[in-house]
Amino acid sequence: MDIFEWAIAMVQTSPAIAFALDRQSRVPVYRQLYERTRAAIASGQLPPGGRLPSARSLAAQLGAARGTVDAAYGLLAGEGWIVGRGPAGTIVSPQLAERLRVPETTLMAARGGAPGALPAEAPLLPFRLGLPALDAFPRKLWSLLVAREARALSLAAMANPDPAGYGKLREAIAAYLAVGRGIPCTPRQVFVTAGYQGALSLIARALIAAGDAVWFEDPGYHLARQGLTAAGARLIPVPVDEEGMRVADGMACAPQARFVVVTPAHQCPLGVALSLPRRLALLSWAAEAGAWIIEDDYDGEFHYCGRPLPALKSLDHADVVLYAGSFSKVLFPALRLGYLVVPEELVERFAHACRALHAGNARLDQAVVARFMAEGHFARHLGRMRALYAARRAALAGALAAAFGDRLRIELQSGGMHLLARLPSGTSDTALVRLAEMQRIGTGRAITAIGRARLLSRLADRLHQHPAGACL
Repeated sequence: MDIFEWAIAMVQTSPAIAFALDRQSRVPVYRQLYERTRAAIASGQLPPGGRLPSARSLAAQLGAARGTVDAAYGLLAGEGWIVGRGPAGTIVSPQLAERLRVPETTLMAARGGAPGALPAEAPLLPFRLGLPALDAFPRKLWSLLVAREARALSLAAMANPDPAGYGKLREAIAAYLAVGRGIPCTPRQVFVTAGYQGALSLIARALIAAGDAVWFEDPGYHLARQGLTAAGARLIPVPVDEEGMRVADGMACAPQARFVVVTPAHQCPLGVALSLPRRLALLSWAAEAGAWIIEDDYDGEFHYCGRPLPALKSLDHADVVLYAGSFSKVLFPALRLGYLVVPEELVERFAHACRALHAGNARLDQAVVARFMAEGHFARHLGRMRALYAARRAALAGALAAAFGDRLRIELQSGGMHLLARLPSGTSDTALVRLAEMQRIGTGRAITAIGRARLLSRLADRLHQHPAGACL
Protein backbone atom coordinates (compact mmCIF):
# COMPACT_ATOMS: atom_id res chain seq x y z
CA MET A 1 0.00 0.00 0.00
CA ASP A 2 1.09 3.61 -0.46
CA ILE A 3 1.55 6.01 2.44
CA PHE A 4 -1.94 7.47 2.08
CA GLU A 5 -3.49 4.04 2.62
CA TRP A 6 -1.04 3.40 5.44
CA ALA A 7 -2.01 6.58 7.23
CA ILE A 8 -5.70 5.81 6.96
CA ALA A 9 -5.09 2.30 8.26
CA MET A 10 -3.14 3.77 11.18
CA VAL A 11 -6.01 6.03 12.10
CA GLN A 12 -8.59 3.25 11.84
CA THR A 13 -6.89 0.12 13.11
CA SER A 14 -3.52 0.63 14.79
CA PRO A 15 -3.81 2.11 18.28
CA ALA A 16 -0.10 1.73 18.94
CA ILE A 17 0.88 4.21 16.25
CA ALA A 18 -2.41 5.90 15.37
CA PHE A 19 -2.78 9.64 15.09
CA ALA A 20 -5.15 9.47 18.04
CA LEU A 21 -5.67 13.05 19.10
CA ASP A 22 -5.77 13.63 22.84
CA ARG A 23 -8.23 16.48 23.21
CA GLN A 24 -7.51 16.71 26.96
CA SER A 25 -3.76 17.08 26.54
CA ARG A 26 -2.02 20.41 27.09
CA VAL A 27 -0.03 19.70 23.91
CA PRO A 28 -1.73 21.41 20.97
CA VAL A 29 -3.31 19.10 18.41
CA TYR A 30 -1.06 20.29 15.57
CA ARG A 31 1.95 19.53 17.77
CA GLN A 32 0.72 16.04 18.50
CA LEU A 33 0.30 15.41 14.78
CA TYR A 34 3.75 16.81 14.06
CA GLU A 35 5.43 14.61 16.69
CA ARG A 36 3.66 11.43 15.60
CA THR A 37 4.50 12.01 11.93
CA ARG A 38 8.13 12.82 12.68
CA ALA A 39 8.44 9.66 14.80
CA ALA A 40 6.96 7.56 12.00
CA ILE A 41 9.47 8.99 9.52
CA ALA A 42 12.41 8.52 11.88
CA SER A 43 11.47 4.85 12.54
CA GLY A 44 11.07 4.04 8.85
CA GLN A 45 7.33 3.46 8.97
CA LEU A 46 7.02 6.38 6.57
CA PRO A 47 9.95 5.71 4.20
CA PRO A 48 11.81 8.39 2.23
CA GLY A 49 9.90 9.21 -0.94
CA GLY A 50 6.64 7.91 0.50
CA ARG A 51 3.50 9.91 -0.23
CA LEU A 52 1.61 11.53 2.65
CA PRO A 53 -2.14 12.04 2.69
CA SER A 54 -3.37 15.46 1.70
CA ALA A 55 -4.12 17.92 4.50
CA ARG A 56 -7.81 17.88 3.64
CA SER A 57 -8.17 14.06 3.67
CA LEU A 58 -6.12 13.63 6.86
CA ALA A 59 -8.11 16.35 8.60
CA ALA A 60 -11.33 14.58 7.66
CA GLN A 61 -10.03 11.27 8.98
CA LEU A 62 -8.88 12.82 12.26
CA GLY A 63 -11.94 15.02 12.73
CA ALA A 64 -9.67 18.06 12.97
CA ALA A 65 -9.60 21.39 11.20
CA ARG A 66 -7.60 21.55 8.01
CA GLY A 67 -5.58 24.43 9.44
CA THR A 68 -4.39 22.10 12.22
CA VAL A 69 -2.93 19.66 9.68
CA ASP A 70 -1.48 22.53 7.63
CA ALA A 71 0.32 23.80 10.75
CA ALA A 72 1.82 20.34 11.47
CA TYR A 73 2.89 19.89 7.85
CA GLY A 74 4.42 23.38 7.90
CA LEU A 75 6.65 22.47 10.86
CA LEU A 76 7.69 19.18 9.23
CA ALA A 77 8.50 20.91 5.95
CA GLY A 78 10.45 23.65 7.72
CA GLU A 79 12.66 21.04 9.40
CA GLY A 80 13.18 19.11 6.16
CA TRP A 81 11.13 16.03 7.04
CA ILE A 82 8.65 16.40 4.18
CA VAL A 83 8.61 18.11 0.79
CA GLY A 84 5.65 19.61 -1.06
CA ARG A 85 5.32 18.64 -4.73
CA GLY A 86 2.40 20.85 -5.72
CA PRO A 87 -0.39 18.89 -7.45
CA ALA A 88 1.61 15.69 -6.92
CA GLY A 89 1.09 16.01 -3.18
CA THR A 90 3.44 15.90 -0.21
CA ILE A 91 6.11 13.24 0.27
CA VAL A 92 8.70 12.29 2.86
CA SER A 93 11.97 13.94 1.85
CA PRO A 94 14.02 11.55 -0.35
CA GLN A 95 17.19 13.17 1.05
CA LEU A 96 16.51 11.44 4.37
CA ALA A 97 17.38 8.02 2.92
CA GLU A 98 21.09 8.23 3.66
CA ARG A 99 20.73 10.09 6.94
CA LEU A 100 18.19 7.73 8.45
CA ARG A 101 19.78 4.50 7.10
CA VAL A 102 16.50 2.65 7.50
CA PRO A 103 17.00 -1.12 7.26
CA GLU A 104 15.41 -2.69 4.18
CA THR A 105 13.34 -4.99 6.37
CA THR A 106 11.81 -1.95 8.06
CA LEU A 107 11.02 -0.36 4.72
CA MET A 108 9.39 -3.56 3.51
CA ALA A 109 7.32 -3.77 6.68
CA ALA A 110 6.19 -0.16 6.30
CA ARG A 111 5.22 -0.65 2.67
CA GLY A 112 3.37 -3.83 3.58
CA GLY A 113 1.41 -2.04 6.27
CA ALA A 114 2.76 -3.91 9.30
CA PRO A 115 6.00 -5.32 10.67
CA GLY A 116 6.76 -8.83 9.47
CA ALA A 117 5.15 -8.37 6.04
CA LEU A 118 5.29 -11.48 3.86
CA PRO A 119 7.77 -11.58 0.96
CA ALA A 120 6.72 -11.46 -2.65
CA GLU A 121 5.74 -14.63 -4.51
CA ALA A 122 8.68 -16.98 -4.96
CA PRO A 123 9.86 -17.57 -8.54
CA LEU A 124 9.03 -20.87 -10.20
CA LEU A 125 11.70 -23.51 -9.74
CA PRO A 126 12.54 -25.99 -12.50
CA PHE A 127 12.26 -29.72 -11.71
CA ARG A 128 9.62 -29.03 -9.09
CA LEU A 129 7.72 -32.22 -8.30
CA GLY A 130 4.07 -32.20 -9.32
CA LEU A 131 4.07 -28.81 -11.04
CA PRO A 132 2.25 -28.96 -14.40
CA ALA A 133 3.44 -27.22 -17.56
CA LEU A 134 2.17 -23.76 -16.70
CA ASP A 135 3.85 -22.34 -19.80
CA ALA A 136 1.51 -24.45 -21.93
CA PHE A 137 -1.69 -23.59 -20.07
CA PRO A 138 -4.26 -21.72 -22.23
CA ARG A 139 -4.24 -18.55 -20.15
CA LYS A 140 -5.87 -16.38 -22.80
CA LEU A 141 -8.82 -18.75 -23.08
CA TRP A 142 -9.01 -19.01 -19.30
CA SER A 143 -9.09 -15.22 -18.98
CA LEU A 144 -11.99 -15.04 -21.42
CA LEU A 145 -13.94 -17.62 -19.44
CA VAL A 146 -13.23 -15.78 -16.19
CA ALA A 147 -14.52 -12.53 -17.68
CA ARG A 148 -17.60 -14.24 -19.07
CA GLU A 149 -18.48 -15.83 -15.74
CA ALA A 150 -17.83 -12.59 -13.86
CA ARG A 151 -20.20 -10.68 -16.15
CA ALA A 152 -22.87 -13.34 -15.69
CA LEU A 153 -22.61 -13.28 -11.89
CA SER A 154 -26.09 -12.87 -10.44
CA LEU A 155 -27.07 -11.54 -7.04
CA ALA A 156 -27.90 -15.05 -5.87
CA ALA A 157 -24.49 -16.26 -7.00
CA MET A 158 -22.85 -13.63 -4.79
CA ALA A 159 -24.39 -15.13 -1.65
CA ASN A 160 -22.91 -17.98 0.37
CA PRO A 161 -21.93 -20.93 -1.86
CA ASP A 162 -23.01 -24.53 -1.35
CA PRO A 163 -20.36 -26.14 0.91
CA ALA A 164 -20.59 -29.31 -1.19
CA GLY A 165 -19.64 -27.42 -4.34
CA TYR A 166 -21.11 -25.51 -7.28
CA GLY A 167 -23.84 -27.61 -8.88
CA LYS A 168 -22.69 -27.26 -12.50
CA LEU A 169 -19.14 -28.21 -11.56
CA ARG A 170 -20.33 -31.31 -9.73
CA GLU A 171 -22.33 -32.26 -12.83
CA ALA A 172 -19.33 -31.68 -15.10
CA ILE A 173 -17.05 -33.75 -12.87
CA ALA A 174 -19.54 -36.64 -12.77
CA ALA A 175 -19.86 -36.57 -16.57
CA TYR A 176 -16.08 -36.52 -17.03
CA LEU A 177 -15.49 -39.38 -14.57
CA ALA A 178 -18.06 -41.58 -16.30
CA VAL A 179 -16.25 -41.29 -19.63
CA GLY A 180 -12.64 -40.49 -18.73
CA ARG A 181 -12.11 -42.68 -15.65
CA GLY A 182 -14.87 -45.27 -15.93
CA ILE A 183 -16.56 -44.18 -12.70
CA PRO A 184 -20.36 -44.14 -12.66
CA CYS A 185 -21.62 -41.64 -10.09
CA THR A 186 -24.28 -39.02 -9.62
CA PRO A 187 -23.49 -35.32 -9.08
CA ARG A 188 -24.71 -35.54 -5.47
CA GLN A 189 -21.94 -38.07 -4.77
CA VAL A 190 -19.33 -35.49 -5.87
CA PHE A 191 -18.00 -33.04 -3.26
CA VAL A 192 -15.79 -30.17 -4.37
CA THR A 193 -12.81 -29.77 -2.05
CA ALA A 194 -9.78 -27.55 -1.55
CA GLY A 195 -7.45 -29.95 -3.34
CA TYR A 196 -6.50 -33.43 -2.12
CA GLN A 197 -5.71 -32.13 1.35
CA GLY A 198 -9.24 -30.79 1.52
CA ALA A 199 -10.59 -34.19 0.55
CA LEU A 200 -8.58 -35.86 3.31
CA SER A 201 -9.82 -33.29 5.83
CA LEU A 202 -13.41 -33.99 4.81
CA ILE A 203 -12.91 -37.76 5.12
CA ALA A 204 -11.32 -37.29 8.52
CA ARG A 205 -14.25 -35.16 9.64
CA ALA A 206 -16.85 -37.63 8.41
CA LEU A 207 -15.31 -41.03 9.07
CA ILE A 208 -11.94 -41.23 10.78
CA ALA A 209 -11.81 -41.58 14.56
CA ALA A 210 -8.73 -41.21 16.73
CA GLY A 211 -6.74 -44.43 16.76
CA ASP A 212 -8.22 -45.87 13.55
CA ALA A 213 -5.71 -48.10 11.74
CA VAL A 214 -4.90 -46.98 8.19
CA TRP A 215 -2.81 -48.89 5.66
CA PHE A 216 -0.39 -46.41 4.16
CA GLU A 217 2.01 -46.96 1.26
CA ASP A 218 5.67 -47.11 2.26
CA PRO A 219 7.08 -44.93 0.80
CA GLY A 220 4.07 -42.69 0.39
CA TYR A 221 2.88 -39.11 -0.08
CA HIS A 222 4.25 -37.08 2.83
CA LEU A 223 1.42 -34.53 2.98
CA ALA A 224 -1.16 -37.31 3.18
CA ARG A 225 0.82 -38.83 6.02
CA GLN A 226 0.82 -35.51 7.86
CA GLY A 227 -2.90 -34.97 7.33
CA LEU A 228 -3.88 -38.42 8.54
CA THR A 229 -1.57 -38.21 11.55
CA ALA A 230 -3.09 -34.85 12.47
CA ALA A 231 -6.53 -36.48 12.32
CA GLY A 232 -5.41 -39.01 14.93
CA ALA A 233 -5.16 -42.01 12.60
CA ARG A 234 -2.71 -44.82 13.35
CA LEU A 235 -0.70 -45.42 10.17
CA ILE A 236 0.31 -48.96 9.23
CA PRO A 237 3.19 -48.82 6.70
CA VAL A 238 2.69 -51.31 3.86
CA PRO A 239 5.65 -51.89 1.50
CA VAL A 240 5.46 -51.12 -2.22
CA ASP A 241 7.16 -53.15 -4.95
CA GLU A 242 6.98 -53.24 -8.75
CA GLU A 243 3.28 -54.21 -8.58
CA GLY A 244 2.31 -51.49 -6.13
CA MET A 245 1.13 -51.88 -2.56
CA ARG A 246 1.75 -55.37 -1.20
CA VAL A 247 -1.81 -56.10 -0.17
CA ALA A 248 -0.96 -59.47 1.41
CA ASP A 249 1.47 -57.71 3.77
CA GLY A 250 -1.24 -55.32 4.87
CA MET A 251 -3.67 -58.16 5.50
CA ALA A 252 -1.02 -59.95 7.54
CA CYS A 253 -0.03 -57.05 9.79
CA ALA A 254 -3.36 -55.22 10.18
CA PRO A 255 -6.31 -57.34 8.98
CA GLN A 256 -8.81 -55.21 10.93
CA ALA A 257 -7.70 -51.83 9.58
CA ARG A 258 -10.52 -49.40 8.86
CA PHE A 259 -8.92 -47.50 5.96
CA VAL A 260 -6.45 -47.88 3.12
CA VAL A 261 -4.83 -44.93 1.35
CA VAL A 262 -3.49 -45.92 -2.05
CA THR A 263 -2.30 -44.32 -5.31
CA PRO A 264 -3.07 -47.17 -7.73
CA ALA A 265 -2.62 -45.46 -11.12
CA HIS A 266 0.84 -44.02 -10.44
CA GLN A 267 2.21 -44.71 -6.98
CA CYS A 268 3.66 -41.70 -5.21
CA PRO A 269 6.64 -41.50 -5.34
CA LEU A 270 7.81 -44.75 -7.01
CA GLY A 271 5.56 -44.40 -10.05
CA VAL A 272 4.44 -48.04 -10.32
CA ALA A 273 0.85 -49.07 -11.01
CA LEU A 274 -1.13 -51.36 -8.73
CA SER A 275 -1.51 -54.65 -10.62
CA LEU A 276 -4.96 -56.02 -11.44
CA PRO A 277 -4.67 -59.06 -9.10
CA ARG A 278 -3.77 -56.77 -6.21
CA ARG A 279 -6.57 -54.38 -7.05
CA LEU A 280 -9.08 -57.19 -6.92
CA ALA A 281 -7.56 -58.57 -3.71
CA LEU A 282 -7.69 -55.15 -2.06
CA LEU A 283 -11.34 -54.60 -3.03
CA SER A 284 -12.30 -58.08 -1.84
CA TRP A 285 -10.58 -57.62 1.53
CA ALA A 286 -12.13 -54.18 2.08
CA ALA A 287 -15.63 -55.51 1.35
CA GLU A 288 -15.19 -58.40 3.78
CA ALA A 289 -13.47 -56.34 6.51
CA GLY A 290 -15.88 -53.41 6.32
CA ALA A 291 -12.98 -51.07 5.50
CA TRP A 292 -12.87 -47.99 3.28
CA ILE A 293 -10.33 -47.45 0.49
CA ILE A 294 -9.22 -43.87 -0.21
CA GLU A 295 -8.04 -43.74 -3.82
CA ASP A 296 -5.76 -40.80 -4.62
CA ASP A 297 -5.87 -40.50 -8.42
CA TYR A 298 -3.59 -37.47 -8.49
CA ASP A 299 -2.29 -37.79 -12.08
CA GLY A 300 -4.02 -40.85 -13.49
CA GLU A 301 -4.96 -38.89 -16.62
CA PHE A 302 -1.35 -38.90 -17.81
CA HIS A 303 -0.64 -42.32 -19.29
CA TYR A 304 1.74 -42.64 -22.25
CA CYS A 305 1.40 -46.29 -23.29
CA GLY A 306 -2.08 -46.96 -24.61
CA ARG A 307 -5.22 -45.83 -22.81
CA PRO A 308 -5.05 -44.44 -19.27
CA LEU A 309 -5.42 -47.11 -16.60
CA PRO A 310 -8.96 -47.43 -15.24
CA ALA A 311 -9.50 -46.09 -11.76
CA LEU A 312 -9.73 -48.54 -8.88
CA LYS A 313 -13.18 -47.06 -8.22
CA SER A 314 -14.33 -48.35 -11.63
CA LEU A 315 -13.90 -51.93 -10.33
CA ASP A 316 -15.64 -51.19 -7.03
CA HIS A 317 -18.84 -53.25 -7.09
CA ALA A 318 -19.12 -53.26 -3.28
CA ASP A 319 -18.98 -49.43 -3.12
CA VAL A 320 -16.08 -49.28 -0.64
CA VAL A 321 -13.86 -46.75 -2.47
CA LEU A 322 -13.75 -43.03 -1.79
CA TYR A 323 -12.26 -41.54 -4.95
CA ALA A 324 -10.21 -38.31 -4.71
CA GLY A 325 -9.14 -36.28 -7.71
CA SER A 326 -7.51 -32.88 -8.11
CA PHE A 327 -7.29 -30.06 -10.64
CA SER A 328 -3.83 -29.07 -9.36
CA LYS A 329 -2.01 -31.37 -11.80
CA VAL A 330 -4.36 -31.19 -14.77
CA LEU A 331 -4.94 -27.40 -14.65
CA PHE A 332 -2.84 -25.41 -12.15
CA PRO A 333 -2.18 -25.61 -8.39
CA ALA A 334 -3.30 -22.07 -7.51
CA LEU A 335 -6.92 -23.09 -8.16
CA ARG A 336 -6.87 -25.17 -4.97
CA LEU A 337 -9.77 -27.24 -6.25
CA GLY A 338 -10.25 -30.98 -6.07
CA TYR A 339 -13.13 -33.39 -5.66
CA LEU A 340 -14.18 -36.44 -3.70
CA VAL A 341 -16.63 -39.10 -4.88
CA VAL A 342 -18.26 -40.95 -1.98
CA PRO A 343 -20.50 -44.04 -1.91
CA GLU A 344 -24.23 -43.32 -2.12
CA GLU A 345 -24.80 -44.48 1.45
CA LEU A 346 -22.39 -41.82 2.75
CA VAL A 347 -23.74 -38.80 0.86
CA GLU A 348 -25.80 -37.36 3.71
CA ARG A 349 -23.04 -38.00 6.22
CA PHE A 350 -20.51 -36.18 4.08
CA ALA A 351 -22.94 -33.34 3.35
CA HIS A 352 -23.33 -32.79 7.09
CA ALA A 353 -19.53 -32.98 7.62
CA CYS A 354 -19.00 -30.56 4.74
CA ARG A 355 -21.31 -27.96 6.27
CA ALA A 356 -19.53 -28.28 9.61
CA LEU A 357 -16.04 -28.12 8.08
CA HIS A 358 -16.21 -25.02 5.88
CA ALA A 359 -18.51 -22.56 4.13
CA GLY A 360 -17.60 -23.65 0.60
CA ASN A 361 -15.03 -22.81 -2.06
CA ALA A 362 -15.02 -19.71 -4.27
CA ARG A 363 -18.01 -19.89 -6.56
CA LEU A 364 -16.42 -17.95 -9.44
CA ASP A 365 -13.44 -20.31 -9.70
CA GLN A 366 -15.76 -23.31 -9.69
CA ALA A 367 -17.94 -21.77 -12.38
CA VAL A 368 -14.95 -21.17 -14.65
CA VAL A 369 -13.75 -24.77 -14.26
CA ALA A 370 -17.29 -26.01 -14.95
CA ARG A 371 -17.48 -23.98 -18.17
CA PHE A 372 -13.96 -25.11 -19.14
CA MET A 373 -15.11 -28.71 -18.85
CA ALA A 374 -18.58 -28.33 -20.35
CA GLU A 375 -17.30 -26.59 -23.50
CA GLY A 376 -14.77 -29.36 -24.21
CA HIS A 377 -11.64 -27.37 -23.38
CA PHE A 378 -10.71 -29.71 -20.53
CA ALA A 379 -10.59 -32.84 -22.70
CA ARG A 380 -8.56 -31.05 -25.38
CA HIS A 381 -6.18 -29.68 -22.77
CA LEU A 382 -5.59 -33.16 -21.35
CA GLY A 383 -4.82 -34.49 -24.82
CA ARG A 384 -2.28 -31.75 -25.48
CA MET A 385 -0.65 -32.24 -22.09
CA ARG A 386 -0.28 -35.99 -22.56
CA ALA A 387 1.64 -35.43 -25.79
CA LEU A 388 3.71 -32.62 -24.28
CA TYR A 389 4.62 -34.53 -21.11
CA ALA A 390 5.56 -37.61 -23.10
CA ALA A 391 7.94 -35.53 -25.23
CA ARG A 392 9.40 -33.67 -22.25
CA ARG A 393 9.81 -36.87 -20.28
CA ALA A 394 11.72 -38.47 -23.14
CA ALA A 395 13.91 -35.38 -23.49
CA LEU A 396 14.70 -35.31 -19.78
CA ALA A 397 15.43 -39.04 -19.65
CA GLY A 398 17.76 -38.68 -22.61
CA ALA A 399 19.55 -35.73 -21.04
CA LEU A 400 19.99 -37.62 -17.76
CA ALA A 401 21.35 -40.68 -19.57
CA ALA A 402 23.80 -38.56 -21.58
CA ALA A 403 24.97 -36.67 -18.50
CA PHE A 404 25.27 -39.50 -15.99
CA GLY A 405 25.66 -42.68 -18.01
CA ASP A 406 25.45 -45.78 -15.83
CA ARG A 407 25.79 -43.73 -12.66
CA LEU A 408 22.06 -43.06 -12.70
CA ARG A 409 19.38 -45.65 -13.54
CA ILE A 410 16.21 -44.13 -14.94
CA GLU A 411 12.98 -46.10 -14.57
CA LEU A 412 10.40 -45.00 -17.13
CA GLN A 413 6.95 -45.96 -15.92
CA SER A 414 3.89 -45.99 -18.13
CA GLY A 415 2.52 -42.69 -16.83
CA GLY A 416 2.78 -39.80 -14.41
CA MET A 417 4.51 -36.43 -14.26
CA HIS A 418 7.83 -37.36 -12.70
CA LEU A 419 10.76 -39.72 -13.26
CA LEU A 420 12.32 -42.09 -10.78
CA ALA A 421 16.13 -42.14 -10.82
CA ARG A 422 18.00 -44.75 -8.77
CA LEU A 423 21.54 -44.12 -7.53
CA PRO A 424 24.34 -46.66 -7.14
CA SER A 425 24.41 -48.45 -3.82
CA GLY A 426 26.04 -46.49 -1.02
CA THR A 427 25.51 -43.05 -2.56
CA SER A 428 23.61 -40.18 -0.98
CA ASP A 429 20.53 -38.66 -2.61
CA THR A 430 20.51 -35.70 -0.21
CA ALA A 431 24.09 -34.85 -1.18
CA LEU A 432 23.04 -34.93 -4.84
CA VAL A 433 20.28 -32.43 -4.11
CA ARG A 434 22.74 -30.08 -2.41
CA LEU A 435 25.15 -30.35 -5.33
CA ALA A 436 22.34 -29.67 -7.79
CA GLU A 437 21.51 -26.48 -5.89
CA MET A 438 25.17 -25.44 -6.05
CA GLN A 439 25.03 -25.85 -9.83
CA ARG A 440 22.07 -23.43 -10.02
CA ILE A 441 19.52 -26.13 -10.78
CA GLY A 442 16.47 -24.68 -9.12
CA THR A 443 17.13 -20.95 -9.59
CA GLY A 444 13.68 -20.24 -10.99
CA ARG A 445 14.95 -19.45 -14.48
CA ALA A 446 13.02 -20.70 -17.51
CA ILE A 447 15.10 -23.71 -18.58
CA THR A 448 14.70 -25.27 -22.03
CA ALA A 449 15.45 -28.90 -22.83
CA ILE A 450 18.88 -27.86 -24.11
CA GLY A 451 19.47 -25.81 -20.98
CA ARG A 452 18.54 -28.77 -18.83
CA ALA A 453 20.98 -30.98 -20.68
CA ARG A 454 23.79 -28.45 -20.17
CA LEU A 455 23.06 -28.11 -16.47
CA LEU A 456 22.92 -31.86 -16.02
CA SER A 457 26.15 -32.24 -17.92
CA ARG A 458 27.87 -29.77 -15.60
CA LEU A 459 26.47 -31.63 -12.62
CA ALA A 460 27.70 -34.96 -13.97
CA ASP A 461 31.19 -33.50 -14.49
CA ARG A 462 31.27 -32.35 -10.89
CA LEU A 463 30.13 -35.76 -9.68
CA HIS A 464 32.88 -37.45 -11.71
CA GLN A 465 35.47 -35.40 -9.82
CA HIS A 466 34.44 -36.83 -6.42
CA PRO A 467 35.68 -40.27 -5.31
CA ALA A 468 33.20 -43.16 -5.15
CA GLY A 469 30.31 -40.80 -5.79
CA ALA A 470 30.38 -39.66 -2.17
CA CYS A 471 28.79 -36.35 -3.12
CA LEU A 472 26.21 -37.83 -5.47
